[in-house]
Amino acid sequence: MQASAKTAKLANASAPSTRAARGGFTTLYRKELADHFHSARFKLLFVLLTLTSLAALYGALGSLADSTSSEYIFLSMYTTSGSSIPSFASFLAYLTPLVGLALGFDAINRERSQGTLNRLVSQPIHRDAVINAKFLAGSTVILMMIFFVGILAGALGLVAIGVPPTGEELLRLFSYLLLTSFYTMLWLGISILCSVLCKHAATSALIVIALWIYLTVFASMVASVIANLCYPLEGMQGYFNTLNNYQLQLSLERTSPYYLYSEAATTLLNPDVRFIGFTTTDALSGALAGYLSFEQSVLLVWPHLTCMVALFLLSFTVSYIVFMRQEIRA
Repeated sequence: MQASAKTAKLANASAPSTRAARGGFTTLYRKELADHFHSARFKLLFVLLTLTSLAALYGALGSLADSTSSEYIFLSMYTTSGSSIPSFASFLAYLTPLVGLALGFDAINRERSQGTLNRLVSQPIHRDAVINAKFLAGSTVILMMIFFVGILAGALGLVAIGVPPTGEELLRLFSYLLLTSFYTMLWLGISILCSVLCKHAATSALIVIALWIYLTVFASMVASVIANLCYPLEGMQGYFNTLNNYQLQLSLERTSPYYLYSEAATTLLNPDVRFIGFTTTDALSGALAGYLSFEQSVLLVWPHLTCMVALFLLSFTVSYIVFMRQEIRA
């Protein structure tokens, strides 16, 4: 009886500390969410994504008015481009990394430069609650923004075309928005990592912007140059180097998260895509004409999604370890 009474007292004594630790994380999480929602940066990004989504939808509806195809017309709103306006999917592929970078490039070094990080960790909370709250709050904001613009475009397009989506189209749209959210969270993790490693926000901003521009714009060019150097396409030997050249270029391009995301997004939004990468005539022979089911499309992009989630977790893990080992001075 005495042993059980002592155990109960110890449990009751440890309960407030556990609640305090959880309360500290919850308080920090709510604070970070409030900071994001009230910041001019968030409002600017939100307006930018909304306006570009509406512009892409306007261009897509103009092109679909002249289209004769009635298959998967709801998904076509996200992949069809106007005469001079890129598609909804193209806009998100270029702009969502900017959202992740803008939300995290100064997450830690701003607190350090303002002297608030030292006061923050001196409170009765776990140190890892600081970076966990910042990362989770940024991820929450990203999920809300991506799903809002995706559902808004779908709702307005549904009113315009008057054709309700099928269940498979809704599944494909949900999977695409979830994929886009993980893609944006990957850039959020990279920006937080730069914020932990760099002392000044300007330095981390320059690094993440340079990385974004290279992986989005120049990675394919560099991959093409390297492939042509290793397997030249000139002369008779170029005929035999064509396959090796393409495979090397494709492998190098897939080191870019932008290229992985583009392949996966195209496959999810377009059921007509049956293969990813190089396809031989032997693979095409005997194939049945028609659209891929949602399950088959998911199987095609599963390696891409797994790779992006792994990179997303890796960037956060490295940020977490570095932050926990750093010395915080007043």
